[in-house]
Amino acid sequence: MRNLYYLLSAYLLLLCSTVSFADESTLAFKQAGNESYTFDTGILRGTLRQEGRSIGLLSLEHIPSGSRLDGNDYGVFSHYRVFTANKRYGDGAWYLPSTSRLNPDGSVEISWPASEECPFELKALYRLSAPDTLDLITSVTAHSDLKAFESFLASYFTEAFPASSVYALGDGKDAPSFQTTEQEQGHWQAFPRDRDSVALIQDGRWKIEPNPVDWVIRGDATRPLALRRNPQTGVCAVVMARPEDCFAVMTPYAAEGHRSLYLSLFGRDIKAGETAAARARLVVRPLSNDEEAVSLYEAYIKEGQR
Repeated sequence: MRNLYYLLSAYLLLLCSTVSFADESTLAFKQAGNESYTFDTGILRGTLRQEGRSIGLLSLEHIPSGSRLDGNDYGVFSHYRVFTANKRYGDGAWYLPSTSRLNPDGSVEISWPASEECPFELKALYRLSAPDTLDLITSVTAHSDLKAFESFLASYFTEAFPASSVYALGDGKDAPSFQTTEQEQGHWQAFPRDRDSVALIQDGRWKIEPNPVDWVIRGDATRPLALRRNPQTGVCAVVMARPEDCFAVMTPYAAEGHRSLYLSLFGRDIKAGETAAARARLVVRPLSNDEEAVSLYEAYIKEGQR
């Protein structure tokens, strides 16, 4: 009887270890050709990078609902424009040469090397932290002093996700709530972290050709949190960042053709030789109400405090 007990215990231990390993293996990117990576967590599946270009998460699908998320040609959580005070570096990181590698833990690191035109090295670490959650760490190493550096993180959605809601102060309100983005509020709408952040948005960086943008300033987004919802399925793409890492949440008006949502990361001076990092998270799941997104955000912030 004792031998049977030991055999049964050993079997259960092996079974638990196998299940744990299988769960961990789904939270990993897998090589799929030349510097392209796929993932399938059972909840989310898609691709990272395309033909050597870093343009975010592509063919991104919420499997249980069949909801396709990414629209346009540039995916979700892609590094777009890069700025310092009143200066833009090229047309965006989409077009700058980059390399990538698959790490042993299943994360993917993308690197943009420094050059004469871009006096900094930019890196992005993509990690699947739960079946419905992706974490991103963007880091920059300055090769010369960078004043008011910004990495503009872009996400583009299909027509099934028509409108952004941003967690921010409304007119005359003391507490934040999810603000809608109707066209009468402006074509391009910016929700700064605080009034000091407005100066960064308006320092001239967005007036540079081609494709300048005139941002209408909305209420303060003291906790950078926003979402886009598929009204047919209830599935939401919830985008968030730590307050110290993100100085604005930006979006066009509801139903505008880009169907985009942006995080303005960093927004501070970085000295030559210094490396700085900014974190962001994407959660894709059905939400019965917007306030559930606030709970997701609070859990995210608590994780960073542990």
